[in-house]
Amino acid sequence: MSRKTARLTVDHLAELADPVRACLFWELGPVDRARLDEQQRVAEKERWLSGVLRDWGSCGRVVRVDGRTVGHIVYAPAAYLPGAAALPTATTSPEVVVAATAWIDPGLRGGGLGRVLVQAMAADLVERGHTAIEAYGDTRGRPDGCVLPAEFLGSVGFRTQRAHPTTPRMRMDLRTTLRWKDEVELALERMWGVVRPTQKATRPIGSVRAASGD
Repeated sequence: MSRKTARLTVDHLAELADPVRACLFWELGPVDRARLDEQQRVAEKERWLSGVLRDWGSCGRVVRVDGRTVGHIVYAPAAYLPGAAALPTATTSPEVVVAATAWIDPGLRGGGLGRVLVQAMAADLVERGHTAIEAYGDTRGRPDGCVLPAEFLGSVGFRTQRAHPTTPRMRMDLRTTLRWKDEVELALERMWGVVRPTQKATRPIGSVRAASGD
């Protein structure tokens, strides 16, 4: 299988399964969400993504298998995610970067693709000078899947920032993970089956001849 990650674009949204591509839990407050039908939700999702890409830059990653998008992760500063204000542990800083949601095709779950997406997100943010990512964990198993399971977040490096019985706010501090870039590259290479060439020490031709007695 051919697998790779890429930056999330508007074109990728059409490849995501329903109701993922119409989920506006983060992008709009509850009142505004309730006013839209499904078709309007899809259009609003596209509008939101286009606006964030224009104003802030890359705000997501997708993973593709054999040319098909099978998973994605979305992240942005809290100011672009007004839906988070309804959560009991909502951050007070609009500058905090939040990992809002992620999704993997059910048939491919359990193979490490979620971890790869988180690592790709972290590498992007480190490259752009960010020092931390926050996320809201779900401990109840929400049926809509818009809030990431706290157990998953804990397994990929997030730690509780503000405790709560159902929606803890969690944080990954990138200042203590300065090796993220190399770790991400190695993880991706192992996932895709790529092996880095071994760097062999070379000696001048004359020294080789001397050692061999020629």
